[in-house]
Amino acid sequence: MNSKFIALDGVDGCGKSTQAAALAAALAEDGREVLHLREPGSTAFGEAIREILLKKNIPRGVTAEILAFFTARAQLLEEKIEPALARGAWIVCERWVSSTYAYQSAASGGSSSTVLALEQLVVRRAPDLLLILDLPAADAAKRLRGGPDDIERRGLQYLEKVRNGFLEYSSTRAFVKIVDARGTPAEVGARVAAEARRG
Repeated sequence: MNSKFIALDGVDGCGKSTQAAALAAALAEDGREVLHLREPGSTAFGEAIREILLKKNIPRGVTAEILAFFTARAQLLEEKIEPALARGAWIVCERWVSSTYAYQSAASGGSSSTVLALEQLVVRRAPDLLLILDLPAADAAKRLRGGPDDIERRGLQYLEKVRNGFLEYSSTRAFVKIVDARGTPAEVGARVAAEARRG
């Protein structure tokens, strides 16, 4: 079977991790070798960067965050993604450049031109398919209620900027499909699986 690189992304609360795990399991049941990855992370270097980024008490600017995400992404591509695709495996990855564009640029004021320039420089292998799990900001906020992450505390306006950032990134890329993330996990999962198996 030919290899395929699929990434799932979307605003926090969209169900990305749940759907990525379900898709990876479903593809494996079809007899494929599947590698389920996350960004940033899935390599020792990437996990170290992830740990730093999760420490909110470490001051840093938005440009430094953008560079950190791309540093982890470069290692993930070189160490995991490219070798797996070369041997015919399928990749299911949680988050992609779309997240850096949505969170660090659209929602946090970072330079979109910096994100896009780094994408051209670093990303030697884009996904064959990027599924954006689209969820209105109000629905995302309801799903996040009571969670430990500080994203909810930034407010509905912040989540709306993030959502718009995903849609803006998606608008110029043929490999991106928007998936309605409203409904039960099973309903969303059926939409995700249909897009992943198409083509």
